[in-house]
Amino acid sequence: MIYKCHNCGGNVVYDPQRKKMYCAHCEGTDSEEPVSGGGIAQCANCGAPLQIKTFQSAGKCDHCGCYQIFEERVSGQFTPHLILPFTISRQEAERKLNTEFGWRTFAPSSFLSRATLQKMEGMYVPFFMYDYHVHYDWSGKGTKVRAWTSGDTEYTETAYYHINRSMEADFMRIPVDASNAMDDTKMDLVEPYDYWALERFQMKYMSGFFSEMYNQGSQQLEPRAHRKAERDAEELMMQSIAGYATLTPEYRNMNVDQKAVDYALMPVWVYEYEYGGETYIFYVNGQTGKIVGKMPLSKPKMIGYSASVFGFMMIIGQLVRMIMEV
Repeated sequence: MIYKCHNCGGNVVYDPQRKKMYCAHCEGTDSEEPVSGGGIAQCANCGAPLQIKTFQSAGKCDHCGCYQIFEERVSGQFTPHLILPFTISRQEAERKLNTEFGWRTFAPSSFLSRATLQKMEGMYVPFFMYDYHVHYDWSGKGTKVRAWTSGDTEYTETAYYHINRSMEADFMRIPVDASNAMDDTKMDLVEPYDYWALERFQMKYMSGFFSEMYNQGSQQLEPRAHRKAERDAEELMMQSIAGYATLTPEYRNMNVDQKAVDYALMPVWVYEYEYGGETYIFYVNGQTGKIVGKMPLSKPKMIGYSASVFGFMMIIGQLVRMIMEV
């Protein structure tokens, strides 16, 4: 399926800056009309065969450049419950990358060139979002230490406490990415998003971007979310008993009950850069602009810089010798 402009027939996509559907051909807004056909086999616009990946649910025709949405991969059991529309445009993602890496001395010359940045694509990554209720009982011993000096004598007083805490906490929308193609650690680092901005799923938000359907089930991924809930509950408990010099736990009992799970699509700009036979992947949070990625280093620049510094020091050394000989 594609969205065509009812004014000129152009491909209408979602524009993060305008927060509207936009036709670049006639500059019309909210002029979209859905056009079905083609499926995953051929382009709904020009009929050219499509080369799509196993779990891909939206993409672009290599022949005509028209953005496609594969309805059979966002319907039935694969229908997302929620979507977080892009708020960071490609241009803004490029600016953030330039701000973060553009000043680096040893970055390869082509790293943020116009040609390579054109390869950056917006991607809706599948996530499951879990709700939990946590009940946590904790008891143990704590100490508080007070020290003072009177005359020539130093005194230390240690007070001992028996601590009991019982905590109830609700955690909403703990996210876990459901894509095999995305590195779990990197997706965790791209977080957090403003989850209050999530909307009920609307297919039109996918137009103009790539997307995947989930390729791991919610039950399979639940242990990762469960661990996040346990970690956050532990942190909250420790905050409630802060101020002690030492803590010795004697009893812990944490019950984590899953209450709900939602399937959501979250926005990420993905920039792949090839250098020295390696692929460097950078992720830009499509809502907050947070960047995750490691910049490659240009060996010729590093060697050139070292040679320049060495040459400069040689000249300084010669000047010093000349001055000393005078």
